[in-house]
Amino acid sequence: MDQVPEGFRRDASGDLRRVENISVLDLMRDELVSNIIKDAAELHKLLGKFKEKAFAEIDAFIQVSAAEYKKKWGGKKGNLKLASFDGQFQVHRANHDYMSFDERLLIAKEIILECARDWVGRPGVPSELVILVEGHFRLNKNGEVSVSEVMRLMQYQIDDPRWKEAMVILKASITVQATVTYLRLYERIGSSDKYKQISLDISGV
Repeated sequence: MDQVPEGFRRDASGDLRRVENISVLDLMRDELVSNIIKDAAELHKLLGKFKEKAFAEIDAFIQVSAAEYKKKWGGKKGNLKLASFDGQFQVHRANHDYMSFDERLLIAKEIILECARDWVGRPGVPSELVILVEGHFRLNKNGEVSVSEVMRLMQYQIDDPRWKEAMVILKASITVQATVTYLRLYERIGSSDKYKQISLDISGV
């Protein structure tokens, strides 16, 4: 965007307006919002540096701990929990995989629904079974199948070759889009065995 000449401000429409023609309240609001965003940007940078430093120190400690047992640590970063000696504080590092399904989900869905339709009418099998099964494949507001709902379906152990085949296909259809590593900090509540999280939302940094 072109540089704004001295004595002018650019409004939300992109037009230049003389400062003397802008109300005091509008100027005060502009200064308030700009200052808050400026402070937030600095805090964002600090959180980013803190997160990077914390993860590096955790990795370094794991290397030292592994060396104690003459082992070399490497590979994917797993979940772990570290506690202070007095148990007052805890540091948790956790990974979360953002998953989706490829086209094989549709194949598995048809096999699962075929099973459900065949089972309906058998003694003890409710007629609503098909509707219940279809519910696990319902699209969310983003037009996607809920990963958690499908994973719940995969927990059922059913002794039917078709069902087992569908579960194999479902498992193969899972793709990991991204893995996000979280850092969560906790402090013990008094002398109890409960902990409260020290709120630092740094997952998006």
